[in-house]
Amino acid sequence: MYFYHYPYPLHPQPRIYPSYNQYQPIPRQYPQVDVNVFKKSIKTYRLLMDQGSILLDRLGDSNFDLKLMSAAQKGNHAEVDTLMKSLGLKVPVKTNFTPTGVTFDLTAHTDPSVPMSCCTLSIHLKWGN
Repeated sequence: MYFYHYPYPLHPQPRIYPSYNQYQPIPRQYPQVDVNVFKKSIKTYRLLMDQGSILLDRLGDSNFDLKLMSAAQKGNHAEVDTLMKSLGLKVPVKTNFTPTGVTFDLTAHTDPSVPMSCCTLSIHLKWGN
């Protein structure tokens, strides 16, 4: 008579997991919430939206949009930048364009002494197929 030894038990035993109560999470201590920077960002973003509205109104001018698209089609970044500066916006505008669309990024700072911008309004418009 031969006996065969199975390498694994025929009826596996259920795994025993540690009790949930053994792993009590350590409560995290969070600092007090300071909404001052957030409120400044909101106020600054309203300025960006106003400036974005001015930009859209000017882009709707058939004479201006013809000049802008012609300069972009020729790849004349300097002329595009000059046209954007001629709008007289209070915030800087970075313009990126492709044959199918244009993106205007308006940025602003909550505090002029801080070099990082708090807010950016990106306007993406399609202008070709």
